[in-house]
Amino acid sequence: MIGFRPPAVGRVALLAAHCDDIAIGAGGSLLTVCSARPGTRVDALVLSGGGTEREDEEHAALAAFCPGADLRLTVLKLPDGRLPAHWDEAKGAVEELRARTDPDLLFAPHPGDAHQDHRGLARLVPTAFRDHQVLGYEIVKWDGDLGRPSVYQPLTPEVAEAKVALLQQHYPSQRARPWYDREAFLGLARIRGIECHARYAEAFHVNKLTLDLAGG
Repeated sequence: MIGFRPPAVGRVALLAAHCDDIAIGAGGSLLTVCSARPGTRVDALVLSGGGTEREDEEHAALAAFCPGADLRLTVLKLPDGRLPAHWDEAKGAVEELRARTDPDLLFAPHPGDAHQDHRGLARLVPTAFRDHQVLGYEIVKWDGDLGRPSVYQPLTPEVAEAKVALLQQHYPSQRARPWYDREAFLGLARIRGIECHARYAEAFHVNKLTLDLAGG
């Protein structure tokens, strides 16, 4: 397993179709980067849930997952499960996010996700963020779309446990879902950890990565 250390990360952007997507897919990585780099600017956009209890959950959750960060969150009101029918609105929102931030790292859904909202948003990302490092997060679900990711962020046991605790604490609206439990979240993290010689990890899909072997 070969590790690459990226340049200093001072700005992070987050994209999601729904409240809780970011925390499920990249919550441990956010805890890791924001704890290591206080003052990191985090610009987040969620396309649905605005004006509901889910927006309140998302504000509280991302504040906890991004400790010490300069967090700027926007939650819109696109209807859940209908992103293909609201393509222009979604594209405009992604372009607006790009206009106000030039992130060192972007977390977003990946194009292989089986959920139409996730998949649609993933396809919009390269139309606005053309020269950015994008990490496509994964979300466990009924569809069984977990694939073979290529990038891993190891998580300490403390961070993995904190992620699960924060998910349970900040998203009470989701607790009744059969897949939303400690075993699912830690189980996937343990499997991804095995794949990168760590106890726990989050895994991401990357379509393109440019190297600078000269270090210049």
